[in-house]
Amino acid sequence: MLNSLPKGGSAVVIGASGAIGAALAAGCVASGRFQVVHGFSRRQAPALEGVIAGRLDLEDEASIATAAAQVGAGPPPRLVILATGVLHGPGFSPEKSIRTLDGAAMLKVLAVNAVGPALVAKHFAPLMPRQGKAVFAALSARVGSIGDNRLGGWHSYRASKAALHMLVKTLSIELERGRPEAVCLTLHPGTVESGLSAPFRGNVRPEQLFKPEFAADRLLSVIEAREAKDTGGAFDWDNQPIAW
Repeated sequence: MLNSLPKGGSAVVIGASGAIGAALAAGCVASGRFQVVHGFSRRQAPALEGVIAGRLDLEDEASIATAAAQVGAGPPPRLVILATGVLHGPGFSPEKSIRTLDGAAMLKVLAVNAVGPALVAKHFAPLMPRQGKAVFAALSARVGSIGDNRLGGWHSYRASKAALHMLVKTLSIELERGRPEAVCLTLHPGTVESGLSAPFRGNVRPEQLFKPEFAADRLLSVIEAREAKDTGGAFDWDNQPIAW
């Protein structure tokens, strides 16, 4: 796994205290490709074997800068994965109608799902090696596809993930100027047994509800398969492209 990445360097998983993030961090350790694996989360991640835990709050740029400085003091990051996102929380849930849209809740969703990842790119992308394959990947969702939107609703979440797609695409153009082998991706993990999906799994068929370990393995396989020509693209857990 991840043999397309030059051996050495570090891996960074942001959101390592979450179900998918923890599984991704474990997968990075198991791959044996990295000298160091960092796992960051808003509250310092729990101890994971082989992972250096740290704090990073997507709504606090100073914490992002501090985390980047920690990573920058060691081997350069060959892989940066954002396994983060917010869909619901205290006092808000996905909108069924524009009539229920709340400005403060929408700003919260945009801050975590779009602005935060952009700030991570600001501080972490300059640390990535200039030669050899390196990957910046952010977990997204199919509902962020404008072309695939047939049901409507979920205005804030859809908009935040569409913004994330554009931010990663724009980052890919900037990175390829000085890092021609870099790959920037947005990834749809499917419906995974996690806190994010918990209130919305009632109508999901059992075969379409994934364990975090399965989802992480599939996502790392997509990262393994994708090359510089794919940079800026969005792909699902089965390595299929997602429409803009």
